Amino acid sequence: MEETRLMLAAAALNQTPMDWAGNLQNIHTAISEAKQNSTHILLLPELCITGYGCEDMFLSPWLSEMAFNQLLQIKEWCDGITVAVGLPVFLDKKVYNTACVIKHKEIIGFTAKQFLANDGVHYEPRWFTPWPAHEVQEFEFFGQKYKIGDIIYEEQGVKYAFEICEDAWRPNRPAERHMPKGVQLILNPSASHFALSKTDVRHRLVVEASKKYQCAYMYANLLGNEAGKMIYDGEVLVAQNGKLIRRNELLCFKDVDLECAEVCFSDKPVIEEVIEYLPPIDENTELVSALSLALFDYMRKSRSRGFVLSLSGGADSSLCAVAVAEMVRRGVESIGMEAFMNKALLFTEEEKAAIGQMPQQEALKAMVGKLLTCAYQGTVNSSNDTYTSAKELAESIGATFYKWTIDDEVVGYISKIEGALGRRLTWEQDDITLQNIQARVRAPGIWMLANIRYALLLATSNRSEASVGYATMDGDTAGSISPIAGIDKAFIRQFLIWAQQELGYTGLQYVNNLQPSAELRPSEEEQTDEKDLMPYEVLNQIERLAFHDRYSPEEVYDLLLEQNIAAPDLLKGWITKFYSLWSRNQWKRERYAPAFHLDDYNVDPRSWLRFPILSGGFKDELKRVQQK
Repeated sequence: MEETRLMLAAAALNQTPMDWAGNLQNIHTAISEAKQNSTHILLLPELCITGYGCEDMFLSPWLSEMAFNQLLQIKEWCDGITVAVGLPVFLDKKVYNTACVIKHKEIIGFTAKQFLANDGVHYEPRWFTPWPAHEVQEFEFFGQKYKIGDIIYEEQGVKYAFEICEDAWRPNRPAERHMPKGVQLILNPSASHFALSKTDVRHRLVVEASKKYQCAYMYANLLGNEAGKMIYDGEVLVAQNGKLIRRNELLCFKDVDLECAEVCFSDKPVIEEVIEYLPPIDENTELVSALSLALFDYMRKSRSRGFVLSLSGGADSSLCAVAVAEMVRRGVESIGMEAFMNKALLFTEEEKAAIGQMPQQEALKAMVGKLLTCAYQGTVNSSNDTYTSAKELAESIGATFYKWTIDDEVVGYISKIEGALGRRLTWEQDDITLQNIQARVRAPGIWMLANIRYALLLATSNRSEASVGYATMDGDTAGSISPIAGIDKAFIRQFLIWAQQELGYTGLQYVNNLQPSAELRPSEEEQTDEKDLMPYEVLNQIERLAFHDRYSPEEVYDLLLEQNIAAPDLLKGWITKFYSLWSRNQWKRERYAPAFHLDDYNVDPRSWLRFPILSGGFKDELKRVQQK
């Protein structure tokens, strides 16, 4: 073929389910920027008109009708450009996930997704119907007829077609049948959720597809915390014939992140610019980038006025505090101080002006002080070490910090129950009761601060604790959001050391010298989490083998025994404790505050792992483990 050069553009968009005005504004911005760059084809993410996370609202016919009304507005902005935009289409009582192609203000057709994601966090077959390969139909909407199905399009003699997100992850992907038909460009609009190191897999998927099919491949993902739990990294990729041409900065704080690339189409295309991709991924950097953006979007989209945190001086609450500080630092770095304060929706004009006059570090601390309020709630069982840890960290990042004790409230509740029962409560007889009342009594005061400030209360439980129920309901699980419930404790501990050394959070030196402890028993008992449970590294290995890899308790035992994790009897005890506590505490996992999906799996029953509240508790399986 004769050489044809097309300016291609793809945009990551930070959308919100059913935020019609906000979503439309971002789409308009992307189209305007693309036109300024003389773009021929602009690719926007999957379901970007409605948002990907509408859940069961997709089953309501009115939603698709609203989306189509937005599409007709978007069409009028597409003079002199071709735009691919995602929306649901309700047809014959079925809903299809489609990418609509608009060319010069005319709707050319709708390509419908053919493979639906139905694993892990995905639930697409509940809402959508897969489209059969090769089939093209015609439908009528608002008096106009349109083509829908497995369509091949053309731009200046260049044939192009679609793979919509999951389509590209299947062995019999649409590209397999597109290429014999002369397709030279594949467009992939996606809503591919964030997980640690996933970008490496996605990069290889796109680049290797462009090499295998000797084509150009353009990919656009959603950006930010769209609907509450899933985070999208906003990845934009353009590749051709096995070479990466364009890639953007992931997890930015922009509403629209657009990348352009001029691509040559010919029998022997000229590829003038190649980007070197250098794995491996730094998962610590990934985690803090995703967590800080997720917190910012959750705060502003819920119209909350910052965060409140019960800062114990331990690892979990310290990570939550650092995440908010990083939210401010990374947000300012990404979009600038003024834009960050404007998007946060809680700084007055006077505060903006005053902060704008400060030196950079002082300004960052002032913003953290506005956005994060912490309180240390001590008891007679609390140590000076944890108080110092909490105080020094809060001061080092600029957070507003309070301290008080809760002993009077604890004594009051204990006295009431002792009076009702007619006996004293003792540590020998009432250990769990006396531990839990301390954690629960901390909740009302910190909730009061959150209510007074109209702020989000951060719950501090991690994934390891959630697995075995090592958390007090209505105590340390109390909160509006549980940002670290998807991260295991071993990862958190090494992350905090990294954050101290690499990010300069010197206030973490105190927590990094402490052994994790609930500090609920008398201090002479020297309580630690791992004494109560087992080494966190072992707990996490059991959890992953059991629920990510789906091995039976016996298989988990055999695999860990092969690794010489511990002596047989000790290992049997740990495995028995893990499965027993797991089964007993499903009801707690059902009640956790909303959590972010950050790893390749989690234990959230509302997003990744369902388990019955009532079960046999693995009794037979654990009996066989003990008999080995």
